[in-house]
Amino acid sequence: MKEIIALVVTLINSMAVMSVIAYILSRSRFYDDFLEKKVTWKNRLLLILVFGLLSIYGTMSGFKFMGAVANTRDLGPALAGLFAGPVAGIGAGLIGAIHRYSMGGFTEVSCSVATIVSGLVGGLVFMWRRGAFVGVTGAVVVAAVNQVLHSGLTLLIARPFEQSREIVEVFTLPMILANAIGMAIYTSIVVNLVKQRSWEHEKHTIEGELNAAREIQMSMVPKMFPPFPDRPEFELTATIEPAKEVGGDFYDFFFVDQHHLVFLLGDVSGKGIPASLFMAVTKTLLKAVADRDTSIDQVLYKVNNRLCEGNDMSMFATVFCGILDVRTGKVEYSNAGHNPPVICRRGGNSEYLPTQGSLAIGSFEDSPYIRETLTLGVGDTIIIYSDGVTEAMNKEEALFSEERLLESLQPLNGHHPDELLKKILKDVHDHAAGAPQSDDITILGMQYKGLPDDVTEQ
Repeated sequence: MKEIIALVVTLINSMAVMSVIAYILSRSRFYDDFLEKKVTWKNRLLLILVFGLLSIYGTMSGFKFMGAVANTRDLGPALAGLFAGPVAGIGAGLIGAIHRYSMGGFTEVSCSVATIVSGLVGGLVFMWRRGAFVGVTGAVVVAAVNQVLHSGLTLLIARPFEQSREIVEVFTLPMILANAIGMAIYTSIVVNLVKQRSWEHEKHTIEGELNAAREIQMSMVPKMFPPFPDRPEFELTATIEPAKEVGGDFYDFFFVDQHHLVFLLGDVSGKGIPASLFMAVTKTLLKAVADRDTSIDQVLYKVNNRLCEGNDMSMFATVFCGILDVRTGKVEYSNAGHNPPVICRRGGNSEYLPTQGSLAIGSFEDSPYIRETLTLGVGDTIIIYSDGVTEAMNKEEALFSEERLLESLQPLNGHHPDELLKKILKDVHDHAAGAPQSDDITILGMQYKGLPDDVTEQ
């Protein structure tokens, strides 16, 4: 009984060492080539050598008993065959077989042949699976089958028969268990490695798609400033600092006739490609619907109903949209659930614009939107922003907040809007102090300059 226990312990120790070696091998570039199906004669020969040496180690670390050696020698060739086909399996088996034959003993022929057969069986399974690595259960079955064949060859070839039968009775079960456990451990390593590679590939693919979506999103918002250099009635600038994920922030500005400038900023719910697509549709609809004959509240009303059609994902967008009459500074605006803009009065204080907020567009069909008005004096600036500004957090998860935004703008009332945006961004970054950005930071600033003295109002 002590000898059987010692036999089992020896086989498990041998299997454990081989599994560690196999794990180290699985982290090499050489192994990656096989996973990527880049099989050449050079790396196939290297595989034969490595697993052939593992077969020799399986013999050397075996347990001598009754004139034979119980071992895990067949594990190396079987793995080589499962991993790279019959040539690799038989090649590793030949290395292990030659070494075993050199040791002599009445089982020298049967054990040597069994080692080659193990590599062949693994290779045949490889061919049956068309190169796909067999799962853990399948590999354990291969290990068990190989040990049964090993025992059968011992009974068939080794003589005297009585001694070979006694060896088979004692060795078979422990060797099946040891080789099956070793095969299970090794194949688990391979299966997990394949899954890891698959996840990494999917991750890179998704990251590539997100980057492409981000580039498309950024290409849809104006980036040339000043956007209307021949229009002295106003100064306008805007910026987006994207977070790592694709978001849904957007802004736009365009003339609907000679004297009326539409400006808007929005934020789509959610993240990722769906938000980016919804943003593109929303921005396109807003520009398509807006014209001089449609009031700003009706623009949002029409776009809302269009977005509600077939909106199975229940996405929505908050939008602040206004129309500036460049001759008078009068602004008609409507707020669809967006953050209230800041009005920076020249020579006065910064304050939030009172708005009668309506529902975000895309929420409910036929939602009413309210049209409001304000008049900008010469030098007054309106700042529209997304919640990525006020909700920017530091490492203690404290928000930048609406109060800090007002404090940031207060010293620069009357300055060029580009200076205001730079000041906001600096203060937001200083507040975050290296904390990861969780949302897009989007700001639009427009300063009313009034009609030049040499221009007559028409």
